Amino acid sequence: MSQNDLFASAAPQDPVGSVASTQTAVADEAARLRALLNEHAHRYYVLDEPVIPDAEYDRLFQALQAIEAAHPELRTPDSPTQRVIGQVLDGLTPVRHAVPMLSIRTETDTQASGAEAFDARIRRELGLGPEDPPVEYAAELKFDGLAINLRYENGKLTQATTRGDGETGEDVTHNVHTIRQIPVHLKGIQAAVLEVRGEIYMRRDDFEKLNEAQREKGEKTFVNPRNTAAGAVRQLDANITAQRPLRFFAYGLGDVQGWDIPPTHSAMLDALAAMGMPVSSDRTVALGASGEQGLVAFHQRIGKARDSLPFDIDGVVYKVNSRALQERLGFVSREPRWAVAHKYPAQEQLTLVEGIDIQVGRTGKLTPVARLKPVFVGGVTVTNATLHNLFELRRKRVRIGDTVIVRRAGDVIPEVVGVVPGERPAYVPNFRMPSQCPVCGSTVVREPGEVNHRCSGGLFCAAQRKQALLHFAQRRAMDIEGLGEKLVDQLVDGGIVRTLPDLYKMGFAKLAELDRMAEKSAQNLLDSLEKSKQKATLPRFLFGLGIRHVGETTAKDLARHFGKMGHKGDESKEGIMNASYEQLLAVRDVGPIVAQSIRTFFDQEHNCEVVEQLRAAGVNWPEHEPSAEADAATLPLFGKTVVLTGTLPTLAREEAKAMLEAAGAKVAGSVSKKTHYVVAGAEAGSKLDKAQELGITILDEQGLRDLLAPPPSSLA
Repeated sequence: MSQNDLFASAAPQDPVGSVASTQTAVADEAARLRALLNEHAHRYYVLDEPVIPDAEYDRLFQALQAIEAAHPELRTPDSPTQRVIGQVLDGLTPVRHAVPMLSIRTETDTQASGAEAFDARIRRELGLGPEDPPVEYAAELKFDGLAINLRYENGKLTQATTRGDGETGEDVTHNVHTIRQIPVHLKGIQAAVLEVRGEIYMRRDDFEKLNEAQREKGEKTFVNPRNTAAGAVRQLDANITAQRPLRFFAYGLGDVQGWDIPPTHSAMLDALAAMGMPVSSDRTVALGASGEQGLVAFHQRIGKARDSLPFDIDGVVYKVNSRALQERLGFVSREPRWAVAHKYPAQEQLTLVEGIDIQVGRTGKLTPVARLKPVFVGGVTVTNATLHNLFELRRKRVRIGDTVIVRRAGDVIPEVVGVVPGERPAYVPNFRMPSQCPVCGSTVVREPGEVNHRCSGGLFCAAQRKQALLHFAQRRAMDIEGLGEKLVDQLVDGGIVRTLPDLYKMGFAKLAELDRMAEKSAQNLLDSLEKSKQKATLPRFLFGLGIRHVGETTAKDLARHFGKMGHKGDESKEGIMNASYEQLLAVRDVGPIVAQSIRTFFDQEHNCEVVEQLRAAGVNWPEHEPSAEADAATLPLFGKTVVLTGTLPTLAREEAKAMLEAAGAKVAGSVSKKTHYVVAGAEAGSKLDKAQELGITILDEQGLRDLLAPPPSSLA
């Protein structure tokens, strides 16, 4: 089947010819749409690998609905419009639902008129006239996740099943037990049977963290939170499900035996919440379609808040609140007459990739960005979408000229989630990452095992300027008090500071003119800059340069080993700046990646120039010959690794760390077999558990002080 069919006209065209040929054409179009919808439903519900956005599926679905409405004789029992779509996967046990899990009608009119039409239809079905009071509705969110049925017997969770085809679902009890939000026992309920229905979903921030972790490992990323949640629930191995941050909201009931169901839907949700079930607080009881408390008002309020919600929704749901009225209204075509899902504009759309650009981030990461033919998605017009990194771009096979699915949900940066197969106009070569930073011209590097390319310009690169300044000014580096994020924004955006040495060239007059910078504040900053020169040490300065992988401990190790920074071009070639790759490897705990990162940094002439200008501005310290490594060997804790955890009674963590490092110890962040001591305070947590498991010596604060105390002098 050609993918071009996706963009065919939604409604059949009237052919020129006989009535018979017209009927044949309409029947053929209906058959084509049924086959196409079934194909994409299979990809969406069974494979969890959709190739078109929801909006395109809805368009095809509506086209088939229009044909069947005009030609009822073409409506077949297996039509996507007549059944709940889904299928039991091989490997999971089929379970027949005691009460079918039916779908609800979707109102695709995203305007206020959609709510008004539903209210008018309900009033008409109930035989209500203009003089009758408004109907009371329960209004709630339409979550974008996986529907689930939780069966409780005598208050205990005994089975969890997916919707499946509405009649038969899949037993996923082993996976649902890993979702901590779902209670194993209900509070205060001993009903023989109580089936709770709801949605398993994934928060957007959890989804982004999961994908970022996948990218860092160079593994496949997930398309969207809904499909990720669905795939996780339907795993055969519960250990995989347990690694996915899944959550749950309850919204309805299935089979109930031995429990008096409250008379309204809203009261039923309140009762479920009292049992310990997660129930969304974004719900209300609304009167009719208009007025301050009506359905329209709820739809508009949630629409405005949609981007700020921590999870995806694609609409809201209206239900007649009274259960008695629900029973009176009944069902039609396997859908309840008393409920409707009122959608919002789609968060995925199709568009064209017109180019691929490179964006350089604050930390030097190079991100390929698709330049798009403008498309309205997620409530805004999108012209650019992230491709994350080269490996992600190639995995998705994105090239210029492709028709792609673009997704934007909430505050998440728009991204290309996939390519529509068969739409590429001609051969286009693969995209290649540049070898030089497009902002500053520095060498672009990618470390072994890393998926991200980075600019090595650091201090020199304009894209990294603000981050470099903040890092340089922090307390553990040059300790420039008063140089915070807002002031750095003003200094950089105003063109006052372009490189680190510019900090020490600023004049009082220009500083005092800045927004919210009074004369006293300006003078305080200048005084702080002057003090930073006096407080400078080689380890502080080296750490402040922001060389990738060079943290405080590594900076101290380098300073201890080499003893001085050196000068680029010195005949003696001594000091850190001129150290060879092999010489760097000789430093304690400096491996190949760190050594190469240091060498790459100082191989950039502009980085060396920044260092020299800082020293010329007065940022200096006494340098000495590199004998410090030999001296360090005499320190009492030389070669020992110590981990700090918990809160000590009188010592702050930084104080304890400084004392240990002064004694020659390496202070690590995690416990391993190479750890010699763990210093544990209050609320020590998992690090203490790991130390006990490995049999590592554990010290309290007094034990630490005893360890650091000089040995008692012996009496002759």
